[in-house]
Amino acid sequence: MTGDPLPKLPATAWAVLGLLSFPGERSGYDLKKWADASLRFFYWSPALSQIYSELKRLEQLGFAVSRIASQDELRNKRLYRITDSGQEALAAWARETPAGPPVLKHGVALRVWLGHLSEPEELRKTLVEHRDYAASTLVEVRASEDTAQDRWPFPALVLKWSERYWQAERDLADGMLADLEDLYRKREGEAAG
Repeated sequence: MTGDPLPKLPATAWAVLGLLSFPGERSGYDLKKWADASLRFFYWSPALSQIYSELKRLEQLGFAVSRIASQDELRNKRLYRITDSGQEALAAWARETPAGPPVLKHGVALRVWLGHLSEPEELRKTLVEHRDYAASTLVEVRASEDTAQDRWPFPALVLKWSERYWQAERDLADGMLADLEDLYRKREGEAAG
């Protein structure tokens, strides 16, 4: 791999290869569970079908290998691990490919931006649901942090960042609710005056 150009792969492929870069073998299902318990808090969690598609592609490139492991008398499962060339490619990708700015596509903010088309209670409900979602996600992040800290120091750092992010997201929703109430009070005052 040294000196070879990196293959043009979608971000999902690099994320799946990243999941494989930690010690041990994992099934596609294991990778999905781990993505749901880590990646989704700061990036996104690919669908199981995407994970299996990318695993196939990574095997074809020689970045991953798999073996069939006996699960019980009736079922087998395929376990994957990263290869040396996969580890090298992933390190080169992380080192050489610009991360780029985060892309913010905030559906709740879009709904508020279009608030002139909504009833006040609809907007309040949207913001309260989002605040509650952020709060519950924050609880999940904290639970994931507890399991990651001893085994995976760098994922634990990102989970700490995720905790701060979801805490801020919850607080931003509260702030937007307060701003919305101020706007409605101001409009009511103008209409009454």
